[in-house]
Amino acid sequence: MKSKKRLLILLAIVIILLTATACFAYVYYKKFFYPNIHPKAPTYLYIPSNTTYASFTNLLEEQGILKDLNSFLLLAKYKKLEARLHPGRYKLSNTMSNNDLINKIRAGNQDEVHFIFNNIRTKNQLAHKIASQLEIDSLHLMALLNDDTFTANYNFTTETILCMFIPNTYHIFWNISDTAFMQRMFKEYQNFWTDQRRQKAQKIGLSPLEVSILASIVEEENYRKDEQVRIAGVYINRLKKGMLLQADPSVKFALGDPSIKRLLLKDLEIDSPYNTYKYPGLPPGPIRIPETSSIDAVLNYEKHNYLYMCAKEDFSGYHNFAVSAHQHAINARKYQQALNHKKIRR
Repeated sequence: MKSKKRLLILLAIVIILLTATACFAYVYYKKFFYPNIHPKAPTYLYIPSNTTYASFTNLLEEQGILKDLNSFLLLAKYKKLEARLHPGRYKLSNTMSNNDLINKIRAGNQDEVHFIFNNIRTKNQLAHKIASQLEIDSLHLMALLNDDTFTANYNFTTETILCMFIPNTYHIFWNISDTAFMQRMFKEYQNFWTDQRRQKAQKIGLSPLEVSILASIVEEENYRKDEQVRIAGVYINRLKKGMLLQADPSVKFALGDPSIKRLLLKDLEIDSPYNTYKYPGLPPGPIRIPETSSIDAVLNYEKHNYLYMCAKEDFSGYHNFAVSAHQHAINARKYQQALNHKKIRR
């Protein structure tokens, strides 16, 4: 009887221990494998390059990433996250557990940035656009863009380097280095300039760089695609005849103010290689980063006899085109009168 009683007591103890163990295991299972991302956490976790583990844990706390930081740190210690802390941009979701996030970071399984840039006129604008989407420092990038030796590695000058950037949407890791980013852009440039495009440029008598420079002027004249091929045709005709381009956008670029609505005679005297009223041929570099459609407009320019163009007096953004200087003078007078009527002096 006593032995039976002892057996029952022992069985009860075993059951209690098993139950306690199960409860303990369930508690820790919840801590490690249940969702732990705070509902108000940002969409992405950014871990900068050269981040220490202490800085990383502070970042988690300061940004309120987790509901329970201690449980995360406990599992992170067990899984040796400190030794495999990969910088990058990691997308968070409400269903993520501690284990999910740790595994994602340990594997460096970061989420790419959909890097977009367009409507860029200057190196400074480009550097800031890149820095706003990637970890790259804008000052470091500007130093590269203005480094003759560096740009020469890609067969560009510091004045033509903007031609290397083809506006598009690119999938890039957030923590890409500035030099790796430049290599990627050069590769995209090479991919864009297919044999077909190069052959078209050669047929026109221009290099890819010269096409991009001319495209930048065409785009500044009118961003509307339906007129760009005609504008490109005017400039091609002038180049073939050895005429000055006399492109107003290039003068505005030389003056450093693309918003000028009315150029004055004194503006046309500015001594700059970008002043196409003074210096023949194309300027030494683009006056903006042209869209691919503008480049293709030059490559597929409209063949006509126009040598002149002037903005329409209705301010629609379109132009009146002329074959003769006489007709151009008439068109120019109409536009000047429209500017006077609106009291636009500059």
